[in-house]
Amino acid sequence: MMRRLLLLIGSAAILVLSGCASTSPEWSSSSADTRRDPRAAKAPRVDLSKQSVSNLMAPSNDLWAQIRQGFQLPELDSPLVEKQTQWLVNRPDYVNRSMARSSRYLFYIVEEVNRRNMPTEIALLPFVESAFNPEAKSTAKAMGIWQFMPRTGQDFKLTQNVFRDERRDVLQSTNAALDYLQRLYKQFGDWQLALAAYNWGEGNVARAIKRNQALRKPTDYESLTMPRETREYVPKLMAYKNIVQNPGVYNIVLPELENHPYFVAIDVTRDIDVDVAAQLAEMSLEDFRNLNPAFNKPVILAAADQQMLLPFARAELFQMNLASYTKPLSSWTALKVTKSETPEQLATRLALNPETIRDVNNIPRGMRIRAGSTVLIPKPPGKESDIPQYLADHGQLKLDRTAPAKPKASKPSQASANAKTTPKKATNSKTASTQQKSPSTNTTKSAKTGSNSGSGVNASVKTAP
Repeated sequence: MMRRLLLLIGSAAILVLSGCASTSPEWSSSSADTRRDPRAAKAPRVDLSKQSVSNLMAPSNDLWAQIRQGFQLPELDSPLVEKQTQWLVNRPDYVNRSMARSSRYLFYIVEEVNRRNMPTEIALLPFVESAFNPEAKSTAKAMGIWQFMPRTGQDFKLTQNVFRDERRDVLQSTNAALDYLQRLYKQFGDWQLALAAYNWGEGNVARAIKRNQALRKPTDYESLTMPRETREYVPKLMAYKNIVQNPGVYNIVLPELENHPYFVAIDVTRDIDVDVAAQLAEMSLEDFRNLNPAFNKPVILAAADQQMLLPFARAELFQMNLASYTKPLSSWTALKVTKSETPEQLATRLALNPETIRDVNNIPRGMRIRAGSTVLIPKPPGKESDIPQYLADHGQLKLDRTAPAKPKASKPSQASANAKTTPKKATNSKTASTQQKSPSTNTTKSAKTGSNSGSGVNASVKTAP
C-alpha cells in the first residue's frame, strides 16, 4: 500500500502551542514566522486544522529502498570492511536495537542529505557514531547521535546551557553535522578523507596528507597514517552500507521503515513542563524524550524558540487535549543567583526545599552555587510569567566546592598546662619520646578519616562528589 507524505512546503502553516492553559490554543504561522531561529531545520510542519497527512504520494513506501538508490561512496578495498561487517553480523541484537532507534530519525536525516545532494551513506553515520542513541555521551564528552564535542558544537552554534544542549537536538545537530561534513568535503575533495576528518579532526588529516606529500606517497584515505579508531571509521560505515544494501546475504531482517515523516515540529510559545507535554500528547516520558532529548530540565522554554517533536498522530492528540487543559502548563521558573551560596542557604532565603533545588539543578553535595548562575526553582503561587529570554539563552550553572570547616582550637591538655606552670624537671628519654609521638599519631589519623583538622582537608576534597 502506498504511503503518503506530509506536505513539506516551507511556507506551510506551523503547529503552534500558544496562550495559557485557560485559553484556546491558536494554530497558525503568524506568530512563529517572526521568531523562527534561522538555523532551525525545515522539519515537516503542518497546520492540523487545515491539512491532512495524505497530501502527497511518496515515491516509495520503503525508506531503505530510497537510501540504497542514493549510495554514491566508492567501495573501500580493505579487509577491515569485511571484519567490521562480520562484527555486526555476529551481534544481531545490537544491530536490531540500533535499527529500531533509527526509525524515529532516519527519514528526516535522509531528506536533509538528499536536499544537499550528499551520498545517502552519510545518513547511516549515526549508526557508527552513537548507534542512533540521542543520549549517547563519550568519555571525551561528545554528545548526541552525531557525537559533537563541546567546542565543535560551539563552533557550529549549537546552544549548550543550563536548559538545553543542542548537540542532542535531532534537528539542530543534524544540520550542524551535515554543514561540517560538506565543509570537510569541500576542503579535501574526497568523502573518505572528509569522514576521517570528522572523526580525527581536519588539522590532523591535513598534516597527514602533507607528510605523505613530502615523502611522495599517495594521499588517499588508505595511504595515510592515522590512529586505529580513524583507520576503522570508514570501514565501519561501509559495513552498515553492506547490511543495508544486502540484508538477506547476512541473514539480517531490517525493520520496516515507511517513507514518510515520523514526526512533526511544534513551536512552543508558552513554557510547558516536559511531563505535561508528554501527558497532552498521550506519550510515555521515555518516548517523548527520545524525540526531544535536548532538554536538560523538566520544562521547555518558549523564550528560546524551542520546538517539540511529536509523531503525527500524537500531535493531533496534543492539539485536542491542549484545547481542554485548564491547569498551569509550567510549574517552574528560574532566577539568577547574585551571591555565592549553598542550596541550603538559597532554599532558606526562598522558603523552598533544598533537596528540590539540589535535585532539579544537579548540584552534588559539598558544592556551592557561584554568583551569576541560573537556578531552576518551583514557580511561586500566583506567578504566571514565563522564564525570560536572557536566562533562556544564556543561563549557566557554575559550582564551587564549599570551604572546609575551620578546625576548632583544642584545649591544652593537663600535661601541657602543667608543663607551662611547673619548673622543668629531668625526664627520662622514654617519657619524652611518648609525648612527642602522640600529636603526630592523631594528625595521621585525621588525614585518613577526613576529620576537621588541618591534615583532613585533602581527604575531604578527594571524597567530595
